[in-house]
Amino acid sequence: MLDSTSVRPALKTSHRQPHAVVIGSGFGGLAAAIRLGAKGYRVTVLEKLDAPGGRAYVYRQDGFTFDAGPTIVTAPFLFEELWKLCGRKLSDDVTLVPVSPFYRIRFQDGSHFDYSGDPSAMRSEIARFSPGDVNGYDAYMRASEEIFKVGFERLGDVPFSKWTDMAKIAPDMLRLSSYRSVYSLVSKFFRDTRLRVVFSFHPLLIGGNPLTASSIYCLIAFLERRWGVHFALGGTGRLVDGLVKLIEGQGGRLRCNQEVREILVNDGVARGVRLASGETIGADVVVSNADSAWTYRHLLPESARSRWTDRRIERARYSMSLFVWYFGTRRRYDEVPHHTILLGPRYKRLLTDIFDRKVLADDFSLYLHRPTATDTSLAPDGCDAFYVLSPVPHLQSGTDWSVMTEDYRQAIAGELSRTMLPGLENEIVSSRMLTPQDFQDRLSSFRGAAFGLEPILTQSAWFRPHNKSEDIENLYLVGAGTHPGAGLPGVLSSARVLDSLVPDASHLVTLVTA
Repeated sequence: MLDSTSVRPALKTSHRQPHAVVIGSGFGGLAAAIRLGAKGYRVTVLEKLDAPGGRAYVYRQDGFTFDAGPTIVTAPFLFEELWKLCGRKLSDDVTLVPVSPFYRIRFQDGSHFDYSGDPSAMRSEIARFSPGDVNGYDAYMRASEEIFKVGFERLGDVPFSKWTDMAKIAPDMLRLSSYRSVYSLVSKFFRDTRLRVVFSFHPLLIGGNPLTASSIYCLIAFLERRWGVHFALGGTGRLVDGLVKLIEGQGGRLRCNQEVREILVNDGVARGVRLASGETIGADVVVSNADSAWTYRHLLPESARSRWTDRRIERARYSMSLFVWYFGTRRRYDEVPHHTILLGPRYKRLLTDIFDRKVLADDFSLYLHRPTATDTSLAPDGCDAFYVLSPVPHLQSGTDWSVMTEDYRQAIAGELSRTMLPGLENEIVSSRMLTPQDFQDRLSSFRGAAFGLEPILTQSAWFRPHNKSEDIENLYLVGAGTHPGAGLPGVLSSARVLDSLVPDASHLVTLVTA
C-alpha cells in the first residue's frame, strides 16, 4: 500500500499534463494508450517482456518469423480507428490482405470443408456434405447477423458498470436465445453432425467451449462474413510495431523489461505502480492490460478489494490453455492453406476433457497456421513457417509440462506427418514451444489460462470484471479478461470502452487549477 507522502501524482502543480500508466503492451494496452493519448494524457506503457506485443510477441530465429499468438484480423476498422485518431491511415504502416478460404476444416476421415465469406461457395460446400442443410445456412447467417447487431454493434463498446445495464439488455438476450450454447443454437439450423462442428468451433478462438459458451458468440460468423479474415503482411508484429509508432508520435513512451509488481493505492484510489526494480511511477490513471485475475490477485492487496476477493477469483471459471509449437521446415508444403483446423476423432468428449475434466487427452484437435502461404518473407527461400496450436486444459489439470512438453510435441508432429505434412520429422530446421506453464510464468496468466475468464453467460458483460474497476478508483481494465472478452475485436473494443469512462485530461487539469 502506498503511503500518502510517497509517490503521488503532482496534482497541485498547475497546468501539469495528467499522466496515464498502462500495464502491458498487448493489443488492448496499446489501443488504450493511443485512446488516452488522444484524450490528452501523457502515457507510459510498461511491458514485462523485452519487446511489445504480449500474446502478440514475435519470435525471430533461424531466419524465420513466428507470430506468437493472434494472427486473424476480422474487424480491421477497429485498427483503422486508432490510426485515424493519430491523423494517419492504417495503410501508411500496415498492409492487410484477405485470406480465402478463411479456414480449411479437415475431418478425421480426410474430407475437408473450406469455410469462407462467399455465400455461394459456402452453399456449395454445405451441399457436398448435406444438401438438406443449405437453407439452414441462410437462416443461421440471418440469426448471426441479428445477434451481431445487438452483441457487437450495440454492446461491444458499452461499459457494463451497473447491474441495471445488464437488465436493459436482458429482453434482447432472451429473444436471441443467449441462454443457449453456441453448439445448441447451431444445431437448431444444421442436422449434419459435421456441419454442426464447422459452425460451432468459433468460441475456441476466444477461449470458449462451444458446448457451454453463450450463443451470443455466434455473432462471429457474421462478423467474419461482413469484414472478411485478413493477415498483416510481415506478420501480426507489424500491427504491434505500427501501434507503438503511433504512441510515440503522440509523445507517449514504451518501456520494456519493466515488470509491474504492484498497483499503488491510497485511500481507495490508484496512484501509480511499483516495478520489480523497486522504482515507483506516479499516475493519475492506471490501465491494466494484464490478465484481469492476475491484476486483482497479484497486483493489488486483498485489503483494497471488496468485489474481486481471492475467494471469488479462485472460484471463477477460466478458459482452456494452449500448447503451441512453432516450427520451420526446409521445404515448402504448397498444398497447405493459410489456416487449417484438423479435427480429431472426438469433438464433444474432447471438449469435456479440456474444460470440465481438465485432463490432457491422448488425442487432440489442432489449428495449423501457415503464414508463408500468404507471405513468403516470413521464412528463408524455399522454406515454410508454421505454428500448430492444440487446446489443452489450464494448469489445474496438474500436468507437469517440464516432463510432458517433448512427448506432446512428438505426438503432434506424428499426427501432422500422417495427415497434412508428409515427412515432417525430417524437414524441421527450427523449433520452439509455448506451454500452459509459459502462459502463467511468462505472460502472467492466472492458472495459465490463455484467454482469461471462460466466456460463459454468467461471466459475460456485467458479470465480467468491469472496465472501470469496481474496487479501485482511477483503475481501468482492458484486454481479454474484461468486457467484452478475448479475440482481437474484443480486446480492441475493451479499449474503445474507455472513451466513455476515462475523463479527458483537460477535465483533470481544470479540476487541478480550479
